[in-house]
Amino acid sequence: MPVKIRLQRHGKKGKPYYWIVAADARAKRDGKYLEKLGAYNPNTNPATIELDVDGAVKWLQNGAQPTDTAKALLSYKGALLKNHLAGGVRKGALTEEQAEKKFATWLEEKTGKVDAKKEGLSKAEAEAKAKAFEAEKAANEARIAAAAPVVEETVAEEAPAEAASNEEE
Repeated sequence: MPVKIRLQRHGKKGKPYYWIVAADARAKRDGKYLEKLGAYNPNTNPATIELDVDGAVKWLQNGAQPTDTAKALLSYKGALLKNHLAGGVRKGALTEEQAEKKFATWLEEKTGKVDAKKEGLSKAEAEAKAKAFEAEKAANEARIAAAAPVVEETVAEEAPAEAASNEEE
């Protein structure tokens, strides 16, 4: 029974939401699966990925083949790296502690990059809101200024007429 790690689509039309599952390769895309490993939501920015890394590594060690998209997601979350490090431990190239330390440092770096991206996106969003607010403020001032001269002109026209009548007397 060849096992694949693949995506199973859920969600409504135009708003996909995926489960990351280990399934028999012969099963339908959204059909029966052996184990749910996580979830992937591409609708958020950055995309939300929840993954049971240890479960994915277990399936990879048992011979499950990830699809292209699932492989990218597993790589992004570090499951492929952890599998690689586990292979090094089995061969004797690394100790378990060294492998865990390498994985933990990689995970910290990755978390830092994701947090930096989120911070950059929120900063850009705040700047866009501020710019839109300033543009709206300028448009409101222009609209008020366009309406105000009509009132000022009538007052200005009456004032010279009164001044002229005062001069004649």
